[in-house]
Amino acid sequence: MRSLSASCGFLLFLLAAACTALAQASQNDPRSLEVVAQSPQTCVAGENFNFPITAQGGFAPYTWRVEGELPPGLKLHPHKGVISGVPTTPGEYHFKLTVTDSNVPHEQAQREVTIIAIAGLTIDWKQIPQVEDNTISGSVVISNQTEHALEITEIVVALNSIGRATALGYQHFILAAKKSSSEIPFGSSPGLGTYTVRADAAAHRKSGHYIFRASKQTPDVLEVTQY
Repeated sequence: MRSLSASCGFLLFLLAAACTALAQASQNDPRSLEVVAQSPQTCVAGENFNFPITAQGGFAPYTWRVEGELPPGLKLHPHKGVISGVPTTPGEYHFKLTVTDSNVPHEQAQREVTIIAIAGLTIDWKQIPQVEDNTISGSVVISNQTEHALEITEIVVALNSIGRATALGYQHFILAAKKSSSEIPFGSSPGLGTYTVRADAAAHRKSGHYIFRASKQTPDVLEVTQY
């Protein structure tokens, strides 16, 4: 009887150990390793960006790598699972994230991710530049797409065929976060000749060093034929 009781106890111990092992395996099953990251992500050029990425399944700790092009100014921290930095160039960037777990042998999972970096500052024609008599005139609208107020400097010039610039307009003002300016008119008489009109805006935060820039230029030349 003692031998039978001891055998039953040992079998129960083995059964409990097997159940525990199965439970742990179901929680750390390398075959279920996957990347968890929302895509697409949007960031603003010139603003801090922090994008945490995580993995499910497999065996921690994890190591990350990226294949493809991250927005300039951003970097992947391979042992933290974070993409962070200050993006500098607007655009749409596509890349692949690969996570490797600590299992032996290692298991991997991948995911395609897109980050869209939008311009923090934009300038657009409200009234496209045109010639009337001896004057070139038009108007622009400037938009602040950042989370902070920006100090804006805007200048519009007419460039003739030899590169001489004539100022058509100048403004300096504060533009609130996530706001667009009212219509900003410009106009002047640069003299006889053919001209390309260029509008430039530069901006910065009072507490920051990054300079936001935006520009707009007429695709065709304008001709002034009257004094």
